[in-house]
Amino acid sequence: MPVDFLSAFVRSLSFLALFQAGGVAIYVALFGRQLWSAAAPVRRIGFLSAVAGIALVSMHYSLEAARMAGELPGAFDPSLQRLVMDSPMSAAWVLRAVGLALVAASIRNQSKLAAAIGVVGAVASIQAFSLVGHTASHDAHAWLTALLGLHLGVVAFWFGSLLPLTIVTRRESAATAAALVDAFSQLALWFVPAIFLAGVVMIAILVRRWSVFAQSYGLLLIAKAAGFAVLMAMAALNKWRYGPALATTPAAAIAFRRSVAVEYALICAVLVATAVMTTFFSPEQ
Repeated sequence: MPVDFLSAFVRSLSFLALFQAGGVAIYVALFGRQLWSAAAPVRRIGFLSAVAGIALVSMHYSLEAARMAGELPGAFDPSLQRLVMDSPMSAAWVLRAVGLALVAASIRNQSKLAAAIGVVGAVASIQAFSLVGHTASHDAHAWLTALLGLHLGVVAFWFGSLLPLTIVTRRESAATAAALVDAFSQLALWFVPAIFLAGVVMIAILVRRWSVFAQSYGLLLIAKAAGFAVLMAMAALNKWRYGPALATTPAAAIAFRRSVAVEYALICAVLVATAVMTTFFSPEQ
């Protein structure tokens, strides 16, 4: 496997683990005290995702030297590793690893302090994305950093909440599950549109000519936007139909979990597309 493709593969997995861990940390901070039977498995997912994330972001970081060399043995070249260490990628790796370590260390503790530490870890690991890539070197870096943090933070909250919500509908009573789904939906109603708005503003800043949308980078942006539109439709279905029915209709839980599974798969696809896009392409290409 060419080293660039291996790097993109590992990067994709690291995105999934990082956003899952960070999202669970945020979910637990918001709703952890309302969990009973679902508390242990939800926190376990957050812990395991954080540990996997640390391993994956470290593996991806180690592959940067190999990408410079154009072959896998380059990962063991000390001079290339020093170049990577002196680059912004080093700071991003440290921030991601430290943030995920904070999530792993705190997620199984039920105190308010632990919940706050988990959120700090989630924010740190997400904000590390602003240290590298197109936003880091742009003239509007400050604006892009804020927009990217908002965009990715809401993505993490949405993505990281889906597995906990599925577990809630399996482990908790119908009334508790309905209340938790409704509480999540009320927050998501306000925050999820921020994904689209922040994304549109970032595209307006980064993409300087319409011809980009006929190229690989632009086509992936269009694919991401289409995926988001489908996600919004699924989220609306859950909020207005399946969620309210959870307390009174047992079959609604099955339909809700199927809908959430589609949401989860779509967000996974968007995160993988983002990993590929940022590995191989840029707005200038």
